[in-house]
Amino acid sequence: MTGETAPRRRVLLHVCCAPCGTHSADVLRRDWDVTLFFSNSNIAPEAEYERRLTAARQLAAAAALPLVVDAYDHAAWLQAVRGLEDEPERGRRCESCFAFSLGRAAAYAREHGFEAFTTTLTISPHKSSPTLFRIGESLGGFLAMDFKKQDGFRRSVEASRRLGLYRQDSCGCEFSRRPPPGGSPGRPAR
Repeated sequence: MTGETAPRRRVLLHVCCAPCGTHSADVLRRDWDVTLFFSNSNIAPEAEYERRLTAARQLAAAAALPLVVDAYDHAAWLQAVRGLEDEPERGRRCESCFAFSLGRAAAYAREHGFEAFTTTLTISPHKSSPTLFRIGESLGGFLAMDFKKQDGFRRSVEASRRLGLYRQDSCGCEFSRRPPPGGSPGRPAR
């Protein structure tokens, strides 16, 4: 026996935002080599996207984790949710949005030899983990992790405060911030 350890498996963690990435990355790094993947073409305006990207870079530096930044393509994202603009939060538009971002993560993971990919989106109490699992698993190579378990959301809030990370009040898409037709604005998605 030479004392060498086998290389750890690599996982690509789709990061919706830095605060959600804190606890999620900590959980994963117990068993995996983690690479953060910032892919958020849903965020508008671009200045908000840049603000969240800055926070993701801050997290990557603090956690000493590599960060891959996917190309920002809001026009492609708008095409992916076309016809669903007036859907309620947590409805079909959100499912199409998840499929768009997770599809990009799955493609990057395959192209770059990652054993698996997963997403921080499951840490939010405003996102359906079973829906995310269904979409992720349909893409292949998905690691179904519900990061809200064991008080994950609270831990992410505490970690983001400790690190001074920007915390937003919506998922970032322009449709989550406007009132539905004939109604009052709902609770913002996170």
